[in-house]
Parts: sequence; C-alpha cells; structure tokens
Amino acid sequence: MVQNIPPALTLKFFLPMSKVRLSGCLACEADPTLRTQRSALLESLYGSGFDIINGDGDQTITLGNIEAAIEESDAFVFTPGARLEDLFKASSTFVGYQTLDPKLQGKPMVILNSDGSWNRFLDLLQHLHIMGTVRQVPGDLLTAVESTDDVIHALKTAKDNLAKGVIHHVEPAVDLGETAAADTAAFGDANCDAPDFNICVFCSASIKDQAYLDDGYTLGKKLADAKIGCVSGAGRTGVMGAVVKGSSENGGWTAGSNVPHIIALEGLPDGLNCFWPRPDIYTRMEIMIEKSQAFVAFPGGTGTIQEVLALLLLKQNGNPIMKDKPIVIFNRRNEQDIPFFDPFISLLNEAGAGSMFTAVDTLDEILPTIHQLQASA
Repeated sequence: MVQNIPPALTLKFFLPMSKVRLSGCLACEADPTLRTQRSALLESLYGSGFDIINGDGDQTITLGNIEAAIEESDAFVFTPGARLEDLFKASSTFVGYQTLDPKLQGKPMVILNSDGSWNRFLDLLQHLHIMGTVRQVPGDLLTAVESTDDVIHALKTAKDNLAKGVIHHVEPAVDLGETAAADTAAFGDANCDAPDFNICVFCSASIKDQAYLDDGYTLGKKLADAKIGCVSGAGRTGVMGAVVKGSSENGGWTAGSNVPHIIALEGLPDGLNCFWPRPDIYTRMEIMIEKSQAFVAFPGGTGTIQEVLALLLLKQNGNPIMKDKPIVIFNRRNEQDIPFFDPFISLLNEAGAGSMFTAVDTLDEILPTIHQLQASA
C-alpha cells in the first residue's frame, strides 16, 4: 500500500494545483459503501488543500461540456462505481495525454479502484498496449490505487512524473507550417456534396501491421463500390489513412474532421473531398457523428474506445443525433487468433451497453450487418 503523507506536507507539493475533478454520481449509488468512501475521499482532499469539482456527483459530462470541464481542472480522480459516462471521461483524459493536448499538460489522473469496477477498463488498456495500438505503458499515463488513503500520494507521484516528462513524450510526426495550416483552413465547413448515406469509421492511426492496413484499405474500397461516403478522423497514418486511401483511390467520397494538435502529430490524408476543422476532439466527434448514418469501430487504440463510448452515451441518453444509427464493432482476430475487441466488448456488457452495438468477426459481415440493422430500426 502507498504510504499516506500528512496533509500539512501535501500543500507545498500541489500548490498552485488546487482543483480536483471527481467522477461518479451520488444519486446513482445504491451501495452505501461507495458513499462512505466518497466521503472519506472528500475529507482527505479538502484536508490536503484541494478544491473539489463535482464533489456531490451532480455534474453530467457531455460532448458539449467536457472540454471546458478538462480545462478548468488541475487533476482528475475517478471514483469507484464506474459507469459508462465515467469510462468515457477516463478514456478521454487518457487520449488527451497521448495526443499531447495542451489543456492536459501537467494534470495527473488517479483511479480509485477499491471496488474493482475499473478492472476491465485497466485490463483493456493493457490489452491495447499488448496489441500495439497504445504505445505508451498505461501505468505511465494514469495511476490506479485501491484505498482512499493512497489517493493524495498518487496525485503527487503522478504530478512529479508529468513534470519529468514521463507522460508527454510523443514527438510530432509532421510540422504543419504556415502553408499546410492555410490549406487545412481552406476546407472550411462546406457541405461538399455529401452522399445520402455515410459510414463513419473509427480506427487506429498508429497500427503498422500490413494485414490491418490491407483490411482498412479493403473496407474503404467496399464503401466506394457501394457508393457509401467514408467519414473518418482524417488521419494520414495507420488504418485511418488506409481507409481513406481505399475509398478515394476507388472513386469514393471521403470526409473527416481533425484538430490542430493531432494534425501536427499525424498530418492529413490525401484524397479528402471534405474536411471539417474543429478546435477540440469533442466537437470533432460531434461533427463526424452528425454527418454519418452508421458507425464502424475498426481495431484501434483508446481514441477508438473513446469514440465508441461517446456513441453509446448518446444512445443511452436518447440524443436524436444517434437515432436509428447502427454501431458495428469489427472484432477482428489477429494471426494468433486473438479477437481484438473481446476485452472492450466484455467491458461494455458489464456496463449494461451490450444491446446498443453489434459485433462481427469478419470484414465481409460489416456492410450487410449495417444494412440489416438499418432496415430493422
């Protein structure tokens, strides 16, 4: 167990970092143990000099307010009793670290996992690291503890690691420069003569395995052959770039959205018919969702996980932007016959979201499944 440190000593470690955002929802908790733990956590944080955001657990996070919530916070503590919304917030924070979001610079993340409700999420991150779509060691980006007594020390340790550059160590892949930035801005928000039916593909921009890239290209080609528009995160590399290439090289319509700091990491793919620049990854997701009539989750990293969780939250909350829009998860097996998304599917089933998506095992099942789901909606 991590040794607790006296509140008097913690003040000098964290100033001027003072605002800690908690996850969780008190009204959702039937287990009195979780309420007791939250009370002990609040006492520990207050006693150590922190201001607490969402102490009562009454704030709902959406695509529209999460960026502001991240910006106003100095640290993040995820509490026991993980729900779909909490998983989305945690994956969003993790993605922000990976993509060097400047609004997350120097802001530590701690998960209090005293009830084991975060186990599947933590296992999923490790699985993605093993599968190669999360290059960083998950433990370098977040800290998981099992006791409220450990949270303060974990926050200090994580902040020290951030100060040493343990987390923010990914180098940009490209330098946009003034010309590239001007080209990006020139796309604007035009309608771009979009097809009547578009499928948004959420996938990895980091996978280098040729078999995955070939599947991405094939999916893009299938969309083009079927006269279906291809919407993506507008990344140049990995499966994301391959999907766009497969569609554009075969006469398909391609579009996407991206944000400045990710464009600086990955660049933009060739062949885009339409590009919707956005200031943050949440408004980026929103425009991609709005412009699409169905969604495919291809093997990817925590960005893909975050995007699927966003779709499911919108469905769960009855948001009209997701009305009658199918979600298909491509649970591709690798050469070792390991299903890519099994840990994610288990996580979603445990979170009560199993009825809101359909998993398929092969590339050839994707489009027929979407058509079938759409017809039965």
